Amino acid sequence: MKLLLSRELHHLADTVALAEAVAPLLVSGGVLLLKGNLGAGKTTFVQALARCYGVTRTVTSPTFTLANEYPMPDGSRLVHCDLYRLASPEGFYDLGLDEALERGDRLAIEWPERAAAVLDLEAPHRLVLTLELTATGLRKATLVEEMISA
Repeated sequence: MKLLLSRELHHLADTVALAEAVAPLLVSGGVLLLKGNLGAGKTTFVQALARCYGVTRTVTSPTFTLANEYPMPDGSRLVHCDLYRLASPEGFYDLGLDEALERGDRLAIEWPERAAAVLDLEAPHRLVLTLELTATGLRKATLVEEMISA
């Protein structure tokens, strides 16, 4: 695991700046795992990330749909997933997320621990962004690059 960045997020502008720093690191066919409690700012981050990629549609939480796809100007898609309600890890395949990776889409996945075993197989090389609320009420963001070996 390699630490790529760690910073506090005081304002929405800090989240936008974080997305601008992460966007070039999330390459075609790449996976970004988003970790953090409810209200930590995962969806807000994905909204900012989508703007970095030129997405013009409104980005909403995929809490009930599990996955929302947003076309990007280069023809690929940003796929925003919320796996909190995933019935089983194999639901990853039911959502077609393996096919999205094969197409070169970028995946931003909230609650990745719900499909951890499948993600280890399908996306062994990934970015992990942890958003947490500090004791002082600020948000802290930590981005690492992770490589899972078989």
